[in-house]
Amino acid sequence: MKKDKRIFGKFIFSSAMIFFYLPILYVVIFSFNSSKSLTSFSGFSLEWYKRISESSEMMVALYTTIAVAVIATIVSTFIGTISAIGLFKSNKLIKRLIGQINDLPIMNPEIVTAIGLMLLFITFKVERGLLTMLLAHISFCIPYVILSVMPKIKSLDENLAEAAMDLGATPWQALYKVIVPQIKPGIIAGALIAFTMSVDDFVISYFVSGRGVKNLSMVVYTMSKRINPSINAISTLIIVAITIVLIVINVAPVIRRKIDSSNAKEKHFLAKKSKAPTIMVVAGALLLFIFSFNFFFASGGKYEGKTLHVYNWGEYTDPETIAEFERETGAKVVLDNFDSNEQMYIKLANGESYDVIFPSDYMIERLIQEDMIQKLDKSKLDFLDDIYPGVRNLDYDPNNEYSVPYFWGTVGILYDTEKVSEEEVAEQGFDIFRNPKYKGETYLYDSERDSFMMALKALGYSMNTQSEEELNEAYNWLLDAVETTEPEIVTDEIIDNMAQGRKALAIMYSGDAAFAMSENESMAFHLPNSGTNLWSDAMVIPKNAKEVELAHEFIRFNSSYETTIKNSNFVGYTASNEEAFDFLRTDKEYFGEIDAYTPRVGYEKDEIFHYDEEMRKIMANLWSKVKILATSK
Repeated sequence: MKKDKRIFGKFIFSSAMIFFYLPILYVVIFSFNSSKSLTSFSGFSLEWYKRISESSEMMVALYTTIAVAVIATIVSTFIGTISAIGLFKSNKLIKRLIGQINDLPIMNPEIVTAIGLMLLFITFKVERGLLTMLLAHISFCIPYVILSVMPKIKSLDENLAEAAMDLGATPWQALYKVIVPQIKPGIIAGALIAFTMSVDDFVISYFVSGRGVKNLSMVVYTMSKRINPSINAISTLIIVAITIVLIVINVAPVIRRKIDSSNAKEKHFLAKKSKAPTIMVVAGALLLFIFSFNFFFASGGKYEGKTLHVYNWGEYTDPETIAEFERETGAKVVLDNFDSNEQMYIKLANGESYDVIFPSDYMIERLIQEDMIQKLDKSKLDFLDDIYPGVRNLDYDPNNEYSVPYFWGTVGILYDTEKVSEEEVAEQGFDIFRNPKYKGETYLYDSERDSFMMALKALGYSMNTQSEEELNEAYNWLLDAVETTEPEIVTDEIIDNMAQGRKALAIMYSGDAAFAMSENESMAFHLPNSGTNLWSDAMVIPKNAKEVELAHEFIRFNSSYETTIKNSNFVGYTASNEEAFDFLRTDKEYFGEIDAYTPRVGYEKDEIFHYDEEMRKIMANLWSKVKILATSK
């Protein structure tokens, strides 16, 4: 019986280890993948490690993460330890009250703490950035330090400090030489927890930071919106660093004991050296690396000393081009990312200052109507004739007075030719998403705008309908699609999932479809005859921009032939520069054999989405009901 229990225990332990460490092994292996896929290993490559070294955004985020974690750990450990000692000497009522207050932030959901801190900084008009992130990290680390130190303090003799002072020690000496050494394990444990919590934090950092200040978790979140194996590479480096530190911490004492046993003199020397915890040595080295960063990346140029604040979609620019612009101009680019046009609009409406932003067509129309962006200085934009005619002078900005196109494309059907025939897709169009044959084999994109476009076009209506009755018909069409095919409603994970052929059909942006087709030869892209959305994202300058001249220079730089090729190849979306567009869509090394890269132009049933707040609200409300039905399936 005991033997069976031991075998069962070993099985449970082994299973737990596999459960914990297999994902880590997976990350390490795919950090060396030669392709962008996160699920299919194509061959060994160091490409993604090279990308990390070239990405100033990622490196700055790494240094910010380490700096904030080290400083927050030191400050919170000091405050937490002193607080715990003071609490130990307090009466029972104070102990109980402070203990409960200390437990509250630990048990409180992170999102509540994050919103509370954000509102606090807004109320006192503290500009969010590195300082607010640091203050937030210190505040949520202190309770963990107190929680770690308190058990050690409770185990002490209450008269220990008084005995030390009776023997001639000052209160400070009693604290430093008597109390602290006794509770040292608790202090170190609290410091390690604080460091881990700071490095790991995303939610609170996301809400309290601003002005381009990002830690590593925020950058990884942004990168995860699109396929980027650099996530695996940076994670592997962190895993290696942690492994080295753990080895040093565990092996060093063993080596030290062996040396101590053979040489008493050396033992005394090493005992002194051991007073400096390994983690502090590592922290010092990391901080030295941080301080050397500015010197290492120093550059000169016409705009040296200036800072350009850019607000763009996540993973929408090749990091190499940002670094190149900084080298060329001497300016520093601070890049913030948004997830939706509405999120971007709220920040702008609340007075956040950016120099260049990248909204979509309908949002540009809204920003023009509300006088939130300024007209461009055409004398500084002598390249406008280089923009592809099909994306110039569109309805939302007829003369490109306010905007310069960046990426553009269509929304269509990506399908697996091994599961779906070309004839079926061509005949049924968007109605194929109501075909019971493909039950459990479809993806819908989590966007009310694109989903209602699909339904409205399938019904023969305009995607810019002003009729609530037509919107309700489209709503019923979507409900029927959910009932019939039970689609999975997702966001950017749809890209890699379709590249791996996990389902037969998906609604996708043409640029995402182009990537999936480059990864999987079985994939094909179709634009229904009923029409679709011809969308465009463009660069504009807000009314409250502080570096207008530098903003024009940034727009010019991003519209050049060389930069457009790099960005388009990195993201997969269609280039706006005509020469670059022609090259990329014909060259076989890029998108020459992928028809999804080339949008359909001039088709009378294709439309540009226009801004209508009333219709948008109705769509959003109805779409939430569709998603509730989908999740209940």
